[in-house]
Amino acid sequence: MNIRLGIPLVVLTLAASIVCASGKLETGETTISIVLDRYSVNPELERPGGFSCVIQMPVANILFDTGYGSSAGKFLLSNMEKMNIDPLDIDIVVISHSHLKGGLMDFLERNPNVTVCYPGACREEAMVENYGAKLRELDKFTKIAKHVYSTGGFKSETDPNIEQSLVIDTEAGLVVVCGCAHPGIINVLERVMASLPNKNLHLVMGGFHLESMTLERQEQILQRFIELGVDRVSPCSCSGGRFREIAEQEFEDNYIECGVGLIIRI
Repeated sequence: MNIRLGIPLVVLTLAASIVCASGKLETGETTISIVLDRYSVNPELERPGGFSCVIQMPVANILFDTGYGSSAGKFLLSNMEKMNIDPLDIDIVVISHSHLKGGLMDFLERNPNVTVCYPGACREEAMVENYGAKLRELDKFTKIAKHVYSTGGFKSETDPNIEQSLVIDTEAGLVVVCGCAHPGIINVLERVMASLPNKNLHLVMGGFHLESMTLERQEQILQRFIELGVDRVSPCSCSGGRFREIAEQEFEDNYIECGVGLIIRI
């Protein structure tokens, strides 16, 4: 694996050597830890598919997505433990869309004292509230914590899945985290830029839902990334192996190889 070092304001480490601290972080620091993905940068961690990451900030700790399928919960909790992330330190759970809620109930059994943010209609309302968790439905661009926003749930004309993405306003610029980007990754980025104008796109990461698209279409999307001024990319999950290859070729040292076990400090 090629670890991209020396990137301004972004430090990449392997969980095997340096693990993220539990609890709140020091002022000004943001840490993003990939706890579930189909790709891996640490063979000691499980990679059952689906996507999940933990964002640790001074103001809140956020679990974004919980993996795919009924067995996702045990892998999620196991990987969090190996990466020294305590479920009890999580304040907010953000579910991007219905495909990546697999480990939610297992997580709530460990920590029900959270707010669960869902996009659009919330079919799991009764189940979440039975655990004592709070539920927050987001259907428009919304601030959910200091420097943290949801795009709100929306969908494209060609895909019926309602999905939200997460936006972190860091000192380096905006970090956009996607679960699967069903509304279209470019639509997501354009929504973010319209909602937070005069901000640069420092990092776009997560699942981009591109693996079934033609190479020509993937190249067009990559070109649009450049036109939008994206500084760094870190595609994983459903982005597809081919897109990861061409993104690395285009972005070179500003490409971040994503996978379970990756820690990004900003």
